[in-house]
Amino acid sequence: MKKCILFLFVSVLISSCTSPRPAEIEKQTFVFSIKGADTLRLDKYDIPSGEINKPCVLFVFGGGFAVGARTEEYNVEYLKRLAEKGYVGIGIDYRLGLKDIKDRDVSDPANITRALFNAIHMAVEDLFDATDFVYEHAEAWGIDKTKIIANGSSAGAVTVLQGEYMICNNTELAQRLPGGFRYGGIIAFAGAVANESGDLTWPVKPSPIQLFHGDADKNVPFNKALLGEAGLYGSKYIAGQLEKMQSPCYFYEVENAAHEIAGSPMRYNSGEIGIFIDKFVRNPEPLIIHTVVEQIGKPELEKEFDFMDYLNTNYN
Repeated sequence: MKKCILFLFVSVLISSCTSPRPAEIEKQTFVFSIKGADTLRLDKYDIPSGEINKPCVLFVFGGGFAVGARTEEYNVEYLKRLAEKGYVGIGIDYRLGLKDIKDRDVSDPANITRALFNAIHMAVEDLFDATDFVYEHAEAWGIDKTKIIANGSSAGAVTVLQGEYMICNNTELAQRLPGGFRYGGIIAFAGAVANESGDLTWPVKPSPIQLFHGDADKNVPFNKALLGEAGLYGSKYIAGQLEKMQSPCYFYEVENAAHEIAGSPMRYNSGEIGIFIDKFVRNPEPLIIHTVVEQIGKPELEKEFDFMDYLNTNYN
């Protein structure tokens, strides 16, 4: 009996010593741009495996273009989960064009609207510069250049959607990207497109887009909000346009949900994100998916907001 116990103990010990350890996530930090007093960095999270042609998820954090950081814990945990699934996760800095909003006069809607649109354009510029940096290093990092996905939360979601809209409209800012570049896909957690001159127009079809949004969001419009010719066009509106265009789209709509959908997919929707990457980016299929989620028993939330409601919620 003692010999049997000793044998089992030794067997377990040998097994524990010889079993492969889980691969560790490697983090590397790079400076991708310096603009005045701002040094912009990105963090790359990857599990080195020698694999080539991995999809890359370029993540833009939220915070109303006033606060936030790529290094916040929940952003880092999300990027690590992406790495564990076999993707290269990259979190980027961008300049916060409204970080001094508390010191500004926001009593005039036109002033704050102009400042918001300028902040969005500034963020898109930095996203494009980060994208160009990743593109240039893609081969060395084992990334497929055709499968670079722009992903963002809240203000970050606005940034990636705005960036794709600018590419489709061939704006001057889009010229910062490598010639002929297109994102493999766009993933937006509670985002919108801003336009100063009326309705959205798509001269060419966008890259495949995945949209997550709650229909009671008071921070970013679920549908659209207008102030004269200026407007913020949210996920429902964009999804409707894409469906008419027969452009690949995965719209994940949560009924009676507010702005928490800007963060919850990072923790609870890895399955849906994985489906999008596999079916829309890795092995593209001509799909339009619209999932509607009902939260049973939740008190009914207000859902009718105008443009000023969104500005006041975010910037008082």
